[in-house]
Amino acid sequence: MAKTELNPGALLSPLPAVLVSCGSAEEHNVFTVAWTGILCSHPPKTYVSIRPERHSHGMISRAREFVINIPPAALARAVDLCGVKSGRDGDKFALAGLTAEESRRVSAPSVAECPISIECRVTDIVPLGSHDMFMADIAAVCVDEALMDKNGKLEIERCSPLAYAHGTYYRLGEALGTFGFSVRKKPPQVGGGRRSVRKNQRKR
Repeated sequence: MAKTELNPGALLSPLPAVLVSCGSAEEHNVFTVAWTGILCSHPPKTYVSIRPERHSHGMISRAREFVINIPPAALARAVDLCGVKSGRDGDKFALAGLTAEESRRVSAPSVAECPISIECRVTDIVPLGSHDMFMADIAAVCVDEALMDKNGKLEIERCSPLAYAHGTYYRLGEALGTFGFSVRKKPPQVGGGRRSVRKNQRKR
């Protein structure tokens, strides 16, 4: 496969397109972030990288708390709007038709329309260049009960989460396998079993 070398740049895709909410009940904001992910499993740690000039940078720096909200694909327009408008110009919750609701473990509000909210407490702020990375402990994960099966397992596909790749939003599509499926034994062919049963019945 022939490849062309590009200039070094922030090209890693797909990425989650999330809504980050911050502030308090009196003064809050919501904005879109793609530079986010998991830093550690135990203890659970995450991060968001934010440009210092963004309105929410100062709010999170002062409060040292924020919430990562995972939006469904149906909120793609609201997600984009929260990324291009500034909270300095008005209430983005109202502008995007979103609802700020009280969180469980942090003072920052969550986005009620997002079925998954990850409540975070900042531990470190690392200047990197164009962005500062806010490293945080995950204080709580709150999930819409509609995403849970009868055994209490999260079925995140019911959320229809968004992905972001090179400037474009995508709806996640077909599931191709689960973790470890490449080394598991293949399940028996149900169709073949039925044919064998019918064949044996004819012999009788």
